[in-house]
Amino acid sequence: MTEAAAQGQTLRQLGPTVYLPSAVYSTGIGAVAPVIVLTATGLGASPAAAAVVAGLLGLGQISGSLPAGMLISRAGERRTMLTASAFAVPALLACMFAPSILLLGAAVALLGVCGSAWSLSRHAYLTEAVRPELRARAMSTLGGVGRIGTFTGPFLGAAAMHAAGLDGAYLVAIAGVGLATAVLIFLPPVPHDRAVPPGAERPTLRQVLRANQRTLRTLGLAVLLVGALRASRQTILPLWGVALDLSPATIGLIYGVSGGIDMLLFYPAGKLMDRYGRRAAAVPAMALLGIAHALLPLAGGVTGLTAVALLMGVGNGLSAGLVMTLGADASPSAGRAEFLGAWRLCSDVGQGGGPLLIGAITAAASLATAAVTVGGSGLLAAYLLHRWIKPMRGTADPAPPSHPVR
Repeated sequence: MTEAAAQGQTLRQLGPTVYLPSAVYSTGIGAVAPVIVLTATGLGASPAAAAVVAGLLGLGQISGSLPAGMLISRAGERRTMLTASAFAVPALLACMFAPSILLLGAAVALLGVCGSAWSLSRHAYLTEAVRPELRARAMSTLGGVGRIGTFTGPFLGAAAMHAAGLDGAYLVAIAGVGLATAVLIFLPPVPHDRAVPPGAERPTLRQVLRANQRTLRTLGLAVLLVGALRASRQTILPLWGVALDLSPATIGLIYGVSGGIDMLLFYPAGKLMDRYGRRAAAVPAMALLGIAHALLPLAGGVTGLTAVALLMGVGNGLSAGLVMTLGADASPSAGRAEFLGAWRLCSDVGQGGGPLLIGAITAAASLATAAVTVGGSGLLAAYLLHRWIKPMRGTADPAPPSHPVR
């Protein structure tokens, strides 16, 4: 590790090398996030089946979390992201030209694997690169650049869809991934972006999981619900828009406005966590997301759907960087990348399960029932986070204690 890295970098120093490529990548993916369900319905899928297809993005993230952690440990963060980009572009092309729901689902799942590798690479680096008293702000800023992508991507996608239909959104995504890759290639590598030296002692994945099993069983369960709430928001808003017979461009704009609230709140959320503890943002964020889902059945038009989307944006914005911050707080020094892969797996299981839950309940009952059920999960997440996040002591809230790897 370099001297600068050891002392801890400031957010300004991290901007060009860490946040810029992440912002560009997330902008591209943000353009297609609300379009996946529309592509599926255009291929003849029912609303329930379209929710399942969207859920495959989360399932791809699930399958990619642990392998990404091991790859980062062996190949380094930059190579891991470049590899992910090399697979993301073909996945987006497959989404564009998919002749069937089956091929579309496979492409969406691969896109999720690539996104998992990108996110975990940045998470692992920031965990080591910033001072503890800046940790939540660094993580929330990383989450914030994702919110910027969520905000700008759908607007760019909506503009492109006016000219080229649904394919326009995928073209925006391909351009975003390509530009992010170019930034990675031409900018200098970040400090200590390297694999663990081949001769160094490295704990196995099994050892890391065993040593941190209590943290993963307790706080990890709450993080799973956080992931479910976030992913269900991305799926249920477009589906409700389809049920209201709104145009794809209108749905994309509503989705983008909700992302705008995220963008405004990411830094205040990090500052709130650094100053008052992780609970101060985590509990109200999940409560607001749960209430917003429960109110969705009352949205009978553009105005109502926009109001619910704004409330979801507030809740999601307050949780910017929350999962990454809690994971960084709990991560051990030995086997950190592997632990963070397992930590993200908890969140990714929720992200994959949220849309699948919506699809299952919609098929068995109705979309309104699914919204109310997810709303209840949000309140449960708020309770579990309040229980398992310890009150602030010093600069951070300690997670449930884990035993060192032996």
